[in-house]
Amino acid sequence: MKNEDQNQLIQELFLLQRVAQRINSNLDLDALLAEIVNDVSQTFGCSRLAVFLKDDQTNELVAGADCGGDAKHCIKGERFKIGEYGIVGHVGATGETYYAPDVTVDPYYQVGDDQTRSEVGIPLRSHRQLIGVFNAEHKEFNGFSPGRIQLLEALAGHIATAIENARMFQRERMEKERMLKELSEAQRIQQILFPSQPPAIPGFAVRGQCLPCLEVGGDWYDYIPLQDGRLGIVLADVSGKGMGAALLMSSTRTVLRLVAESGLPPAEVLCRVNRVLLKDFPTAKFVTMVYALLDPKSGSIVFASAGHLPPLLVDLSGAHFLETEARLPLGFRESSFSERTIEMTAGSLLVFYSDGVTEAMNSSFEEYGETRLRDHAANPSASVESLLNDVRTFTAGYPASDDVTVVMVQAHEILQAAQSKLKKIPAFSAKI
Repeated sequence: MKNEDQNQLIQELFLLQRVAQRINSNLDLDALLAEIVNDVSQTFGCSRLAVFLKDDQTNELVAGADCGGDAKHCIKGERFKIGEYGIVGHVGATGETYYAPDVTVDPYYQVGDDQTRSEVGIPLRSHRQLIGVFNAEHKEFNGFSPGRIQLLEALAGHIATAIENARMFQRERMEKERMLKELSEAQRIQQILFPSQPPAIPGFAVRGQCLPCLEVGGDWYDYIPLQDGRLGIVLADVSGKGMGAALLMSSTRTVLRLVAESGLPPAEVLCRVNRVLLKDFPTAKFVTMVYALLDPKSGSIVFASAGHLPPLLVDLSGAHFLETEARLPLGFRESSFSERTIEMTAGSLLVFYSDGVTEAMNSSFEEYGETRLRDHAANPSASVESLLNDVRTFTAGYPASDDVTVVMVQAHEILQAAQSKLKKIPAFSAKI
């Protein structure tokens, strides 16, 4: 073998290696094809080289990349019917390599470049299906030896793989963009379901906030004004996380609001909501919930709990959790629920929270816990924001594994049922 031929063979083998490397390094299809046709054209001395991609919907071949030649008839994006135009169309129809050593006498050749004297078309296949055609032209008669055609066929195999990888990447990117768009829309909708502003209740300040650990979550809190002046307060936690939990939370919210607007006692509200969820909820899904009625006239709060964590009351006697009779979460089976009444006094604070607060974990796998919650709430300056900030400080950037939700009810002035005017009592110094 002559040194010149040997050097050319080495260059061509290096070309195969470069194309193989590009399969994984460049997943932009247009840029990938442009790089390949330029590199191959220079290495093989082709006068013109192009890659055509099959459009399955129209049964056409579309020029995806084109390099070299003076003719203007083949440009990127131009389409050719399979089986109807030139060597490219013939290869697309047969799925077999076709070589024309002398295009001047070839029955399939269509003039594209006046200087072309030989042309080869090679099918691009993936999983035995035609995905395109690799086409090369030369200014010399019989410009492609059998060995070179064999090398080009090997190269076509790499190109087909690169095309499929790039297309797969595009599909995955489009699917990811679609999912992110839907997730963003779900997040926007879920935020609308939370109260847009705190309720105006004489003698009380009520504040709440929810921090989903993902874009959307299963925690929920709400305020439900009743016609008689009372306020329904709910905090719930749907089992699971993410989109599924958010959907179940939304349906639970609808049911709870419909039932609660009747003004029924909390225990009866939970019973009725439970009956509906038993019919509609998926197996093994459930909701823990605490539902309370705040009466600003009497200064009392009545609540019932369905498997939820006990509320925390801070008053003159200290900070203590309000245990209730143990009940199952909603969605398990038929159940009754007990109630507990709290007489709120000036300065008292009632805290509802989800397990994302007490179970928040730091990098040492230590939980925030009930003790920290109680100690923080007992501070006169405690607020929803300060509690959430304290939880963040404790976790110190360790990723949250659950939604974090807090609702605080602060008593400033208590309306006594027998009084016609508000009883003036110095406001408690805590800020919510």
